Amino acid sequence: MTDRPIIDAGPGLSFFSINKERLLIRVLGPISAPECVRDEILRKARQQTRFKPSEIVVNKLSDRWLRWLSDDVTDELAAAVQRICGLPMEQRLRGGKDLGETMVVAHAVVAAEAGAHVTVLIDDGAGARAATKELKRLDRIRKSASVGSITLVNTATVLEKAVTARYIEDRGELKEIYQRLRDLDDGLMPIDRTALLRPELWNSRSEGQDNGLAHSR
Repeated sequence: MTDRPIIDAGPGLSFFSINKERLLIRVLGPISAPECVRDEILRKARQQTRFKPSEIVVNKLSDRWLRWLSDDVTDELAAAVQRICGLPMEQRLRGGKDLGETMVVAHAVVAAEAGAHVTVLIDDGAGARAATKELKRLDRIRKSASVGSITLVNTATVLEKAVTARYIEDRGELKEIYQRLRDLDDGLMPIDRTALLRPELWNSRSEGQDNGLAHSR
């Protein structure tokens, strides 16, 4: 069983704000995010002009493409949050730094423990470390019990897949997209420090498979 990929607010804000939600969904398929991620995206869209387009995207995408995961307290979700951050879920939901990342990983853990294979999209370093810790825990559990898995990806990974699938035409288009994303997220490293321009990536390009959306704009 494969669940929808779960995205964090950072990549969501960036892709939505440059109107590349179609590219994101073509690569990952229909996506999901915790309710607190939705709230963070909308809050920042209303506070900062550069993120304003993301609110339009959030309101435009139907449940077919973007599904919000309830952050209501359950035993399974509470146990995951407690293990990830060391705080009771009710206390963690009151806010604070990295709430979105915590809930992305927690939702993924609950799904994986129920047998699903889940991809999480996180750029934040702390969130990525938390996801890595949990996927390794699941790997250990899998030796004696049946559980699913978590796969961690980031913005560069998404773009690599877009290049390979020919959703991005050439290096010029890639550089433009990446720079626009980086203008919104200074945590992204310079493109020449990624694998995005390497010849072997571009030589591996194949005929792309569409997820049902029109071509990215």
